[in-house]
Amino acid sequence: MHKRTKFFRGGFSLIELVIVVVIIGIIAAIAIPRMSRGSAGAADSALSGDMAVWRSALDLYQTEHGGAYPTDNTTIIAQLTTYTDASGNTNPTRDSTHTFGPYLRQVPPLPVGGSSEKGQATIGSTAPGGPPASVAAGGLGWLYDGAGSVYPNTGSLADASGKAYNTY
Repeated sequence: MHKRTKFFRGGFSLIELVIVVVIIGIIAAIAIPRMSRGSAGAADSALSGDMAVWRSALDLYQTEHGGAYPTDNTTIIAQLTTYTDASGNTNPTRDSTHTFGPYLRQVPPLPVGGSSEKGQATIGSTAPGGPPASVAAGGLGWLYDGAGSVYPNTGSLADASGKAYNTY
């Protein structure tokens, strides 16, 4: 009696492994750029939302204060985050004269911009009449013009579609 032994090799051949690696490479080449654009898109959406919050807060302040906006960049934070009277004077608690506000819980950090501006919840001043074309010094997150407009301190930086952040 002759016993036949069959050798069965388990595992994958080199060609099968190469094909799997190529497929994984193709998937990675498609997915990685999409994921990196996703985080930039999230920051752009956050900026758009923050700008809507700023506009709503400033419009409500103006409506409740006889058409006047917060005074300037040194008082806007207090005037939007605490209680105010009809003249814009602030108080940390509501009382019989300080009945308006608060309009914001806190100043949102800037979600886009350069390394010194991004993440800042500070406000500087800018001239009325439109967004500033260059970044203000000092690592400020936002710029207020004293006439009811807040701009991100991003200068001419733009999103992936080419729209300038300071025009959101």
